[in-house]
Amino acid sequence: MIRTDTLVHRYDSRCALNDLSLEIAASERFALLGPNGGGKTTLFRILATLLVPTSGRAEVGGLDVVDHPAAVRRLLGVVFQAPGLDGKLTVAENLRYQGALYGLDRKDTATRAAAMLERVGVADRAGERVEKLSGGLRRRVELAKGLLHSPQVLLLDEPTTGLDPGARRDVWTYLRSLDGVTCLVTTHLMDEAERCDRVGILDEGRLVAVGRPADLKAELGGETVTVGTHDVAGLAADLGKQFDVAAETVGDTVRFQHDDAAALVPRIASAFGERIQSVALGRPTLEDVFVARTGHRFWTEERS
Repeated sequence: MIRTDTLVHRYDSRCALNDLSLEIAASERFALLGPNGGGKTTLFRILATLLVPTSGRAEVGGLDVVDHPAAVRRLLGVVFQAPGLDGKLTVAENLRYQGALYGLDRKDTATRAAAMLERVGVADRAGERVEKLSGGLRRRVELAKGLLHSPQVLLLDEPTTGLDPGARRDVWTYLRSLDGVTCLVTTHLMDEAERCDRVGILDEGRLVAVGRPADLKAELGGETVTVGTHDVAGLAADLGKQFDVAAETVGDTVRFQHDDAAALVPRIASAFGERIQSVALGRPTLEDVFVARTGHRFWTEERS
């Protein structure tokens, strides 16, 4: 349903997307995971026909987004990170306006709007001005608006930004209930990426990993040990020599995977106790996948 082929986009001298090739199947929930500046929003804007790529090709539903933007837009429902509702209009008025933009007649729009508002749990707020709603309720209305015209593809850019945990959970409960709609979600939150069928990890414009979250984590094997130290380079080298582990330096920590990490940690503590500030043990996460593929942390001071 979505395909990119060696997609490149530059902002002056900065390359936001670098030879990005990706395929997303129909009805799939797909997460684009990456830190700020990784290229997520640039790809989102290209697929939404708001930005023309420097080179390469992007398709939605078999249609080139540059050659056939109007036809592509008819396939899309889009929920931007920035609010797209008119706060001075009521919930129902916002949806009626959306229906008019897509050429729906009034009766059809009213029927669809009532059904969508019921589905996202805000039917009882239809007559209220949007500006009086909480952030979570506004996000639900955004989803209803994006799905009003029955799109084949739903694009969501950081859909839970600014929401409390309960509102975030409600948004994802609704997204999981969608049938027959391809969902592409950009996010910098690991737990949101975990909720999708597949995830593509972006870093500095490159697609560094793609697959099911469980499969990507399983590729690392064993458990992850993270050691805090003032001597990252020296400790990483000594760990490799003494315990035959593939230790990597990540900021002020040393990380490695091991099949029996719980038994190994006490031996490491005994051998290098004075050089160790902290030790953490856990199952591999998508952040560990990111570190393994890029050699650096997901978040750094510069990225933040």
